[in-house]
Amino acid sequence: MSSTPLARRLGLGDAVVIGLGSMIGAGVFAALAPAAQAAGGALLWGLAIAAVVAFCNATSSAQLAAAMPRAGGTYLYGRERLGPWWGFAAGWSFVIGKTASCAAMAMTFAAYVAPAGWERPIAVAAVIGVATVGYRGVTRTARVTRVIVVIVLAVLALVVVAGASTPSRSWSWSTDTGDAGLYGVLQSAGILFFAFAGYARIATMGEEVRDPARVIPRAIVIALAGAMVVYAVIATTALVSLGPPALAASTEPLADVVTTRGWDWAVPVVMFGAGAATLGALLGLVAGIGRTGLAMARESDLPRWLDAVHPRFSTPHRAEATLAVVVCAIVLTVDLRDAIAFSSFGVLLYYLVANIAALTQGMPERRYPRALAVTGAIGCVTLVATLPAQAIAVGIAVLLVGVLGRAVVLRRRPRAP
Repeated sequence: MSSTPLARRLGLGDAVVIGLGSMIGAGVFAALAPAAQAAGGALLWGLAIAAVVAFCNATSSAQLAAAMPRAGGTYLYGRERLGPWWGFAAGWSFVIGKTASCAAMAMTFAAYVAPAGWERPIAVAAVIGVATVGYRGVTRTARVTRVIVVIVLAVLALVVVAGASTPSRSWSWSTDTGDAGLYGVLQSAGILFFAFAGYARIATMGEEVRDPARVIPRAIVIALAGAMVVYAVIATTALVSLGPPALAASTEPLADVVTTRGWDWAVPVVMFGAGAATLGALLGLVAGIGRTGLAMARESDLPRWLDAVHPRFSTPHRAEATLAVVVCAIVLTVDLRDAIAFSSFGVLLYYLVANIAALTQGMPERRYPRALAVTGAIGCVTLVATLPAQAIAVGIAVLLVGVLGRAVVLRRRPRAP
């Protein structure tokens, strides 16, 4: 295990901001249209299901993080509470799922701000820029994210005002389900879960939070509650302003909301907000994956070369630099919807392990009813099963590659845990 711990520099406000920055933007700008393609006018039911599953998962993560405030998140919790293989499954699922999320955020950023034909090069440049910020320290990450969150909330408020002044389309929360059915609603929930998973960044940074037993649970719940409110308001605004078919077909739904009212002057503002939001989410993702990679390298579940903390900036610099290279490769080879669905597959499996690990905790570690962990576990399995078939197939294949790779390593090093 590494002899160099990460420095505890984050307070409650910093942790909440990093969680919000990781969530606000991911779904608002990237996942609404794919979710509307799956659920049509029943999109808000999918959002509600995703929010319930996310809340259950968040309580499990908060409870575990308070008991084990070290870097690694559910990788650490699964390893400590259930065994090394459970921990590896969680860590590998997180790394592969959130690496895809990084690519999705970079591509969303480029879709809003890049000139036609320059989307992929701009996405690569965004990855390199964000990785450079993260390399220089977690306090810089928190400060930059705070500014981004303020900008994004201001832009989203503008969208809501524009939407409120737009004539209502023929849509109803209770009756306009189209041809979606239960399967479509659940698939939209699985896609939208991609948007809520940012609170995991707080838990994975447990080694850098001051007074973690108190701060981490509070920060997770506050950040998730804030994101839920924002998503509900924005999704309702988009549905009412555009209608389900137009929302499903849109590549820039929030920009389309303001143009329906004739507020063309606001389109550049929305584009700027989208760019800021996706960069904020990308910044939080890089921080979280880097720390999970550090924790896995400490236990030799990833190459030990990644087990390094920068002597000046106190960051897992090798893990974050390696991540940036991999994300750039993905950006150059896949499309946005595939990245979102694959990300949801990995992250849902990650939280499945978190819920199972939380069920093993007794008093006085238990902070929430066991029923929440049970509900979260069932929800994760259900949403994984309803994701697009291609995402499931690729996800299973990549997961098996990791499992087989670890098995080979253990055979060559029989004393490894």
